[in-house]
Order: sequence, then structure tokens, then C-alpha cells
Amino acid sequence: MPRAVYVLALGIFAMVTSEFVVAGLMPQMAEGLNVSVPRIGFLITAFAVAMTAGGPFLALALTRLPPRTALMTLFAVFLAGNVLAAVATGYPVMLAARIVTGVAAQAFFGVSLSLAAALTRPEVRGRAIAVVMNGLMLGTLLGLPLATVVGERYGWRAAFWAISGLTLLAAAVTPFGVPRTPRPAATGGLRRELRVLRRPRLLLTLATSTFVIGATFSAFSYLNPILTEVTGFDRGTVPLLLIAYGAATVVGNTVVGRLADRYALPVLTAGLLLNLAFLTGFALLAHLPVPAVALLLGVGLVGVTMNPAMVTRVQRTGNTGPLVNTVHSSFITSGVIIGSAVGAVVIEAWGLRAPLWLGAALAVAGLATLLPELSAARRSRAAGPTARPAGPPAPAGSAAPEPAAGPVPCAVGGPAPAHGRVSDGPRTGSSRTRRT
Repeated sequence: MPRAVYVLALGIFAMVTSEFVVAGLMPQMAEGLNVSVPRIGFLITAFAVAMTAGGPFLALALTRLPPRTALMTLFAVFLAGNVLAAVATGYPVMLAARIVTGVAAQAFFGVSLSLAAALTRPEVRGRAIAVVMNGLMLGTLLGLPLATVVGERYGWRAAFWAISGLTLLAAAVTPFGVPRTPRPAATGGLRRELRVLRRPRLLLTLATSTFVIGATFSAFSYLNPILTEVTGFDRGTVPLLLIAYGAATVVGNTVVGRLADRYALPVLTAGLLLNLAFLTGFALLAHLPVPAVALLLGVGLVGVTMNPAMVTRVQRTGNTGPLVNTVHSSFITSGVIIGSAVGAVVIEAWGLRAPLWLGAALAVAGLATLLPELSAARRSRAAGPTARPAGPPAPAGSAAPEPAAGPVPCAVGGPAPAHGRVSDGPRTGSSRTRRT
């Protein structure tokens, strides 16, 4: 596994910590900015909307840059947003800071996933994506609690300064851990990525990811009130349960990463079925502490942990380019918005168990999006071994359905360079260039 994937995970860890920090410091920020707690809560929504709507456009603007240069540019934008948040003198400035950081974070996700795919062999690509996405899991498990502790002890501004320091650290190690890759080809790359985004099959694949994450976040967004008001745990116990939930996501992400390369579709099918069962059981047994905790951990194991399988499936259906990966991240963030926003509506109508039932319904919708591919796979098996499989997983070492476009086309589908670096550009006249 190239060291670059661990460096990319560190960058994602910093960005996820910034994404969630507001949730842990709402009362302090409301007092410091002289606004209500609900207005501080809107900063979370603004961050997510900025990720969804703005991230792909920033990624599009960076497609002509070498990927390492794109990463450093995104670090600079993200750092500027966090510094602006740390010195914000009023709510409008803080809102602008959250929009800037949200856009940069989403584009960083897309470029990082594209680069991770480019630097690894196809048969271990899912594992590489799992390593990168562990930055997301660890941001939830460790980043949020640590930022909250810093904010409670030294003030909420200190939390944003700490995240700025973490961002500087991630940016400082990136030139040493991430190899140079050449600029994208002069023509065709961007147009190819835009054509890919119009494929109906890819849009259905992206919808699966929205429903997978929406099902999980409809429950996760309201775990605190569910565990205290329905299950009966005291408030001091809830952080420990959330840490256990975060640990379950790290374990599940690692397991799914091992399986995603060969079994992306079966893993997603099994994950959605299990999540449906866990969410339904949680809704029925939320008043019983032991079953509630067990089912909570089950959701942690099979919820957001589907990310490596989702990314692998999208890359095989579309390509490994940064624009496709950023748009995919936007669909994932849409699931967060749907789960949390619709969850708030159903709580008002039917109570605190309602988001769990909403999650179960979204899991069913996710399964429905898999049916065409499952049917095609079944027909392919019935046709015999000579028939071409209709969907992933592709055999190890095979090419993606279309060559990667954008900043990182040079290594997609091939092994990482022998010395951990890729040349600054193609060598004119070499046999490698002719083969390419």
C-alpha cells in the first residue's frame, strides 16, 4: 500500500474534524457570536450544502492541475476558511467561513479518492480507498471529541485554531508522501468526464450511495436524544456509546475495504439488508438498553462503512477521475442532508423513533436501486461462463470501463512506480509512452 494513501487519510481527518466541530460546541459558539443555538445548527447545514453544490465546481476548476498541486491548493483554501472561522467577529463571517471550508473539503475528497485509485493496483484499490476513508471514520471517532475538549477548555476559537494547525501538518507532509504525477492530457479528459456523468447507470449507482448514507444518518443525527429520552441512558453515558459506535465504523470500514475489490455488489446488498434489519430492530426495541446498544453497534458496522464498496462501484461504472469522485461525494453528502432534515420533520410528527423507521425506508430504497444490476448479474450467470458479466466486480488487473480523466490519468489501472514516485511527465519517445 503506497504511503500516499495514509497521507491523504490525514488530510481527510482534518477536514472531517472541521465539518463536525460545530456540533460539539453549539452553546459556546452561540454565546460567542450572540445568536441562537438553531442558527449555529444552520452552520452544519450550510457546510453540507456547500459540499454538495460547490465541491464539484471547485474540482472542475482544478482538473488541469497536477493532483499534488490540486491538493496543496485545496489545503490553502481550507486553511483560509478555518482561520476565518477562528477570527470571525460575527455570524455572517462565520457562515462565509463554513461555506469556504465545505467547498474545499468536498473537492479534496474527490481528488484524494481519484489519486488513491491512480496509485494502487486494481486488485487492492478497495483496500486503498478504505485506508483513505479511515480518515473519515477517525474524524468521527477521535477528531470530534478532541476538538470539543479543546473548545470547552480554551474557547471555541481555539478549536478552529487547532484544526488549522492540523491542516498545516497535513499540508506539510503531503509533498513528502504524495508523488508527483503529470498534468492531465491536453484534450479530451474533461469532456470525457462530463459525458460519463450523463450515463443512466452511473446516476443509479450514485443514487445507491445517497440512500445508503441517508439510511444511516437519519439514525445517527438523532442518536443523542434517542439514547437519552427513549432508551433512558444518562447524558454522561452517551459520549461513550458514540465512541463505541465510531470504533464499530473503523472495524466495518476495514472489513469492507478488504472485500470491495472482488465483491462490491454483494457487499452493498448484504450491508443494506443488515442495516434494514438493525434499524428496524432499533426502532422496535429502542426502549431496552441492551438490545438498543447492540443494534446501534450493528448500524455502525454496516452503515457509513459501505464507503469503500460504494466508491469502487462508482469508479467501475464511471471512471476514477476527480470530477466523478467529487460528484459521488456530493451524492453522499445529499444522503446526510436528507437523513437529518427529513428526520427532523418526522420527529415532529411521530416522535423520536421515527428517524429509525425513516432509515429503514431509505435502506429499502437503496436495495431497489441495486435490483437492475442484481438481475443483470443473475442473467449473466444463467447464460453460462462465456457470457460477459454485466457489472462489477471486474477481474483483477482489468481496466475500468473508461480510462480515468482529470488530474490523475497516468497510473489508473496500473501498479505504483517501483520507487514510490511518478515521473514529472511522459518521456517522449519511450516505449512506456508509446504503450500509453
